Amino acid sequence: MKKLNKYIDHTNLKPFATRGDIEKLCAAAREWDFASVCVNPCNVALAKELLEGSDVMVCTVIGFPLGQNTTTVKVAETEDAYNNGCEEFDMVINVGKLKDGCADYVRDEIAAVVKAAKGRTVKVIIETGLLTDDEKALATRLSCRAGAHFVKTCTGVSAGVATVEDIALMKANLSGDVRLKASAGIRTYEDAVALIDAGADRLGTSAGIEIVTSAPNA
Repeated sequence: MKKLNKYIDHTNLKPFATRGDIEKLCAAAREWDFASVCVNPCNVALAKELLEGSDVMVCTVIGFPLGQNTTTVKVAETEDAYNNGCEEFDMVINVGKLKDGCADYVRDEIAAVVKAAKGRTVKVIIETGLLTDDEKALATRLSCRAGAHFVKTCTGVSAGVATVEDIALMKANLSGDVRLKASAGIRTYEDAVALIDAGADRLGTSAGIEIVTSAPNA
């Protein structure tokens, strides 16, 4: 298992995040050598500047938090973030379209964002808290077919938190080399380890420092 810090996408997606908050986030990510910082699109360029010279990646969210933007808007948002130096893109699916049975729409939208990311990592947020188990399985399979690199549990804004059960269900429906990101409600070292043991390859959390410092022998 890789070091715990490298599972963590150190996150601040608050609507009131200031420049000072992003500076603090990036400084902590440098200090603890997290996998990435995850910030809103307006903060991508700043985070990229602040993390220059480190191996901490810059991640942003696409169609956040509801996923109800049109595909055109999601693609434009991805292209803009790409041009600002973003390296990872966490996109929210259109949950309503999934529930309407519009599988082709959901798959094609994911594929459009993957194309706009030009080979950089795309993580698909399926919002597990809003889905039945059958819908979670379908959304996972559609993400794989569309060329996504990760499937992710939740935004942390709508209902639901990352659970061991959902990670296991999603893992059972993965294909190829697609990986899993657990996000929402991950607050403790014990939460993190349980999700990693269930199959999570990345953790989205604002409690990264607390998690790594509470690890045994930290």
